[in-house]
This record gives sequence, structure tokens and C-alpha cells, in this order.
Amino acid sequence: MSVHYTLNLRVFWPLVTGLCTALVCLYHVLRGDGATKTESPDGADGGFSLLKVVILLLLGYVLLRCRHAVRQRFLPVSSRVVGHSAFSPRNVSEPGLSILLESYYEHEVRLSPHVLGHSKAHVSRIVGELVRAGRIRGTPCPISGGTLALAFRGDFIQVGSAYEQHKIRRPDSFDVLVPLRLPPLVALEPRSLGAEPTLAPAFRNCFVCALKAPPSPSGTSGGHWLRNCKPFTDSFCVDVRGQRHLSATLVLRWFQSHLQRSLATVRYKLEECCRVSLTSGGLEQPPILHILPCRTDYGCCRLSMAVRLIPAVHLGDSVFLVAPPPPPSPVGLFSELPGGLRSEALWGVNTARQEQKLLVWLQERAAPGACYLKCLQLLKALRDLGARGLDPMAATQWGQVLSSYVLKTVLLTVLLHEGTSGQGWDEAHLSECLEELVQFLKACLLGRQTLFHCILGPGRAAAEVGPLPKVLREAAPVDLLAAFDMHAREQAAVRLLSTWRSLPQLLRAYGGPRYLARCPHPGVSALKG
Repeated sequence: MSVHYTLNLRVFWPLVTGLCTALVCLYHVLRGDGATKTESPDGADGGFSLLKVVILLLLGYVLLRCRHAVRQRFLPVSSRVVGHSAFSPRNVSEPGLSILLESYYEHEVRLSPHVLGHSKAHVSRIVGELVRAGRIRGTPCPISGGTLALAFRGDFIQVGSAYEQHKIRRPDSFDVLVPLRLPPLVALEPRSLGAEPTLAPAFRNCFVCALKAPPSPSGTSGGHWLRNCKPFTDSFCVDVRGQRHLSATLVLRWFQSHLQRSLATVRYKLEECCRVSLTSGGLEQPPILHILPCRTDYGCCRLSMAVRLIPAVHLGDSVFLVAPPPPPSPVGLFSELPGGLRSEALWGVNTARQEQKLLVWLQERAAPGACYLKCLQLLKALRDLGARGLDPMAATQWGQVLSSYVLKTVLLTVLLHEGTSGQGWDEAHLSECLEELVQFLKACLLGRQTLFHCILGPGRAAAEVGPLPKVLREAAPVDLLAAFDMHAREQAAVRLLSTWRSLPQLLRAYGGPRYLARCPHPGVSALKG
């Protein structure tokens, strides 16, 4: 979304002239009927004629259009010669990459804090109403009484780039975690699948969640507990290797139906400010809440927004289990799982709170004027520019390999590796910092570096983000690019380098104001490759 606007005088003055002419014509038309009745005794016209007014307006327009030529006419000859020679094509240099990046960031990438703040407040209000209605409503039959069913915990957690200050373009999409409350009798025993040797790399960052019987003080078997939990296990669990596991697929289906019932409860209440609808995310993914402004709503900064509502199971220390992302390739979803494992029982992990703490920790220790988040936003914009001209299948693969989460992890990895001194990460070295991120990402794509999860990696950044649950501390390191085959990664690396080398041309074509195509900045040279 553009945040700076320039006045186009070639359009402005003709528009003003035409508007004034239309107003004068309208005045004379409305005055025409009463003019004959209220003529002055001497028969004189009480004002200028329409022809005189139009002539005066046209004369003013001509003078304004010729103001530059008139000013040059009365300047000394030496001034005109110097001015012409200073801006001759031979002495005017092309703007450098730093100038183009700044212009592109200000006009195409940077979000208006005012609009983003209003959008986040509007999303918080709508989602809060929906979650409160879902908590009060409860779950109807077939689980009698709802005591052994899932329920909304009553709060929600805002995650994603919009809440980490690195969202780009338009504030029209948001991610919200909706924590679920388990029945009192149900306890979970999560386990990471990273150590499974026969598991495909696409699933090694997944978890399974077995039901665990609470300790019995009398030492009796858990048969009585199993009988009591049978309504819950029949509705939300699947059998994996002879043990009942919480199913992400079944939980997601219940979550979507429960949201539909809750939305029906609050839809009438929300009709005054917006129109709300819920659609399925597809491929067993979280549902999306669409918020459309009403014509009668005169609130500031009302946009059409899509909010992804993600059901989350709390593990502890602000870590949640969520539905796993779809694999990069749809083939072999069931065949790649080792014996006994089922895709319905797989869960992903969400560490958004820890990543937010890590970003805040880095910003607090950074030097004044550090451009960490600005580089991340420009890296996302570079990814979007690289997708231009690709067919839909190639663009989808490009977006999966260079997802926003991968790009954010690249930034965090580079910053944690270099420390928090902030040397060289100021505004004056913006293009060099961006080039460093591009080169590190290229090395990760080509296998020369390993892009580990910033929380589930070898370093784990535990000292900076606080305590983690035991299951995460003992989990195997997660490589974010391991799910993609080497051919796809090499193609992405080639495309990334090609986009970076042609970035000045792309920014001139798709960037900000066109007056930056040629401007006198001889001190800045374009960065090559």
C-alpha cells in the first residue's frame, strides 16, 4: 500500500479548470429561471456573462501551463545554459540500487502504521466476539453434556508478520491462534517424529500426541479411565500402533463446524459494522474468516480482510500444536509414512510467541537505526518480484520454497550468527545487508548451509526466548528445506540469483515514481550481482 502521494500537475490543472467551468455552467443554469423575473430596472446584467468567465478560466489555465517557459524567458542566458548542461543526458546518471530500494520500499512495500493499527483492532474485535460466542455455546450431542468434548479456551493469540512488524503491501490477511481446552480427564503425551529413520524428510518436523492416563492413587488399571474417555476418543482420536492419539484432522473438522455455529450466533450483532463469512481452508487446513466492510459503516480504514483461524492445543510455555502444513508434493502422503503411523494423527508445532520474543530481544540490543525488519520486508518483495512471469505451478513451488517463514528464519539465523552488535546493519548499508541475506539463502538452497528452525535448531536460542517444553528440548533439529528435493532447490537458487542481478531493472519497471528512471546521483553506483 502506498503511503506517499505525488501531485500530477498535468492532470491537476485541467481537472480544476474543468470543475470550475462546470460549476459556473451549473450556476447559470440554476439562475436562468429567476433571472427574467428579477432583472434590474435599467436592464443591466448583474454579473459576468458565461462567455467571459470561461475565457478568463482558459486564460488562467494557459498562463499556468506556460509558467515554466515564461520563467525561462526572463532568466539570464548564462543560467539557462548552465541549467541545460547540468541536466543533459550525458551528465545524468542512473539511480543506484540503494535509491531504488528506498523508493520501492516507501511506495510499494511499507505499510501505513495507521491503517495497520485500525485493521488489527477491527480483527481483534470480530474474532473476540466469535471466540466468546464459541466458548459460551459449548458442544451439542452426540457427546452428552459436552463434559468430554473440546471447547474454546476463551482467548486468542495474534501471530504472523502483521504482529511482528514486517508485513508488506496491504494489511488484508492475518493469522490468529484459537487455543482449545481439553476435558479434565484427558492428558496428552506428545512425541517428536524427527528421530524416525524411515520417515520422509517432509514429516520429520511433525509430532504425534498420545492420550495418557492420569496416575491412579489406588494402583488400579486404566480400564475405568478408558471407558470414561470413550466418547472423547471416538470423536477426536485415531488408533496408532495400538494407542489412541489425538487427530489433527478430526479436531479441525470439529473446529470448523463449531465456528459455523458460533458465527450464526453473532452474525446479526456484527451486521452493523461488517459482513462476515467462513470458508474452508482446503486440504484439511484451518478455515478462513472473511470480513467485508458494510456500506453503512463509516469507520476509518475499513478493508476486506481474510483471517486464518488456527485451532491450537497448548503444550506449555506458550508452545502450541497446530495442524501440519501440507507437504510440498501431494504424492506419497500415505505411502511415505512408516508402519502404523497415520496422516490424521500428525501435528505441527507453532512457536510464534518464542519467535516474537527473539525479534524483540534482537531489536532491544541492536544499534539505533538498524534495518533488520526493513531488509526482511525487501527480501519478501524480492521474492514477489521473482514470481512475475511464472506459470501457476512454478509460482506455487517458488512460493513454497521461499515462504515468508523461511525468509524470516534466514534473517534470524544470520543475526544470531553475527551477534547483536549491529555492525553494518544500518540504513546506509541497506543494499549490502540485503545482498548478505540473498547470498546466505542461496547457500542454503544449494546445500552449502543448513537452514535450521530457529527454535528447534541446534542452538535453539533457549536463553533468549525463555523456557521450552521438554518435548521441544529433546526434539531433533528441524531443517526447513529438507522437504524439498534438490532439483526444486537448485531451480529456486537460480531464479533467486537471476532476480537479484536484474533487480535494478525490475525496480525501475515495477517500482515507485517514474521520475526515478533518470536522476542525478553520480555518487551511488548500482550493485551488480
